[in-house]
Amino acid sequence: MAGLSKTRISEWFQCPKRLWLKANRPEEAVLEESQLVRMEAGNTVGDIARSFYENGILIEEPDSLREISATKAALTKRKPIFEATFLHKSVLIRADLLIPARGGYRMVEVKSGAEVKPYYLDDAAIQSWVAKKDAIPLRKVEIAYIDTSFVYNGDGDYSGLLKYEDVTEQIAPKERHVPKWIAGAQATLAGDMPERATGKHCKEPFGCPFRTFCEKLERKPAKYPVEILPRDNGLAAQLRADGYADLRRVPAKRITSKSHQRIWRITKSGQPELLPGAREALQSLPFPRYYLDFETISLAVPAWRNTRPYAMVPFQWSCHIESSDRSMKHAGFLSDGSSDPRREFAVSLIKVLRKRGAVIVYNASFEGARIKDLANDFPDLAPELLAIVDRIFDLLPLTRDHYYHPDMKGSWSIKAVLPTVAPELAYDNLSVANGGMAQDAFTKLMDPQTSPTLRRQQYDALLKYCERDTLAMVKIAHYFEGIKARKSRR
Repeated sequence: MAGLSKTRISEWFQCPKRLWLKANRPEEAVLEESQLVRMEAGNTVGDIARSFYENGILIEEPDSLREISATKAALTKRKPIFEATFLHKSVLIRADLLIPARGGYRMVEVKSGAEVKPYYLDDAAIQSWVAKKDAIPLRKVEIAYIDTSFVYNGDGDYSGLLKYEDVTEQIAPKERHVPKWIAGAQATLAGDMPERATGKHCKEPFGCPFRTFCEKLERKPAKYPVEILPRDNGLAAQLRADGYADLRRVPAKRITSKSHQRIWRITKSGQPELLPGAREALQSLPFPRYYLDFETISLAVPAWRNTRPYAMVPFQWSCHIESSDRSMKHAGFLSDGSSDPRREFAVSLIKVLRKRGAVIVYNASFEGARIKDLANDFPDLAPELLAIVDRIFDLLPLTRDHYYHPDMKGSWSIKAVLPTVAPELAYDNLSVANGGMAQDAFTKLMDPQTSPTLRRQQYDALLKYCERDTLAMVKIAHYFEGIKARKSRR
């Protein structure tokens, strides 16, 4: 029988094909930046959880057999154990925390999430079942997760970062199903590669590193898969089950939502649609016009004083400034990562945006909320910051209401819209090409161990990426207005 772990069983839950590929074709995996960031966050939170227990014993051996042996030795010392390793019926687990308690132990699964998610309970049930079968007297099973109300006061003091929830009773019914889960995963590993078409399960609850491989395997991948319909409430799955893979093949009577009908109609026709009204809305905006975009980092473990877990801390802004004669210039700010970027970010923003002119963003709720956060953090800057919020014009709803191109495939994100109006400015030639990659690049700037060469590369890549976002807004706005912008000047 093939060996299993909690992680492998979780992969089987998400998709049996994913588990099979992980075991048999691991070279086909392509990890996205967001997955790497999540894994690193989990490691950091785990290290902090251990720091709360003095004299703990970390099980760290070169192979699982030695880890099991070291765990048995550690159990005799009645001290907290980190990564306690147990094996039962070919299922290997490592408990994040195993804490001595009256009559036995508390087992704690440490998570970097901000709430107890359903799959956390499945994980805990597997861990608990294996430990009990290995004769470990568990008195309580807990999940430790991030308390987002925690405020970091500095000096490396993270007491209070974690909440602990007793899930012993919640997982008890699930433990009875663990043998069936094991049997299912073992059967998958013993057989041929399972057949399963790509779909939403490729992204939930985690992005699958084999998605690209599976898409290539599909004999005739749909150019416009039914999954492009946003907020479909299960419609795409129903259409797939009824044999419809490509949205263009779906009968009109199956599409009932107005927004879906619009996507279906334009996709089927192959012709983009720009409705009247977008031009007039933009022409009413005063000059100068500031096309503005922020980049933020959201850390599970706060790095700067008076910040909270997962707070969106802005570290970069880009702004294309358009004058009444349609001339353009660019300004921007990017923290070097050595200190809290917030105040310098705010001061530099106020200096450039001044007191008049439209501030054009793509999703006002994001930039507006970040500016309000800064106003709350720095009361002396609040009047000037809040005055900026009052000048914001949101390009996203204007685009959503007036424009759609088949190649947007159900998305109005700026990265979906830009290639349809200015294909020469797509994001595929950038080394940092999305928000997750931007966060990862900035973590490298924050890391004092990053080499000067890599630091310069990441810094330059961030500048290019954020500037591309604001130039994209210029291109979209000018496309709606039916004009061509001049080259920008710095």
